Amino acid sequence: MTKLLVVETSPRGDASVSRQMTRHFVEQWRAGHPGGEVVVRDLAETELPFVTAAWLQAYFTPGPQLTVEMKERLSLSDELVAELLTADHLVIATPVYNYNVPAALKAWIDHIVRKGLTLGFDGKGLVTGKKATVLLASGGVYTEGSPIRDRDIATGYLRLILNVIGIDDVTVVAGGGAKAVDLREQTMDAFLAKLQPAIEQAAASDYSLVE
Repeated sequence: MTKLLVVETSPRGDASVSRQMTRHFVEQWRAGHPGGEVVVRDLAETELPFVTAAWLQAYFTPGPQLTVEMKERLSLSDELVAELLTADHLVIATPVYNYNVPAALKAWIDHIVRKGLTLGFDGKGLVTGKKATVLLASGGVYTEGSPIRDRDIATGYLRLILNVIGIDDVTVVAGGGAKAVDLREQTMDAFLAKLQPAIEQAAASDYSLVE
């Protein structure tokens, strides 16, 4: 059975452009994977702690030496890593805040980049043979030819992190200019209609996987 892991980031519910992009993606993905499983990790509803000194102490302690308290500190991270490792296709849906990803998504990344689990002790990524799609909604437009393309930190950062853990098959659907929806210069449906072909193509990219 093919499994899709969806990581949602925006706190804005139905008003979120990135969440609406996700809805369209999942609809298309389900159509091509009638026997597939969709797992949603909503970071707006997950109390994901930032990295602390105590967490790092547990992180750097060899497994056999972990105390009960250390295991508890790592338990949510272990859960997030397991979700990632059992998925065939990862979708990260996120807005862009001040040119980069929201703090909640950065926290998720800090919890899933784990030595010995997703990253080898030799520095090579262990999350191989998977696909990733990034659904990104931003107020600015950062695609080719944009005068502010050099400010597209979020896309470069996510590609880098995914590559570091071993995922090099990455598709980005850039929903630039999303502020037009908030400013009521464009309806949500009209904005999404422009992105629909790219979303459909990304959702169809793994139809060859065996169910």
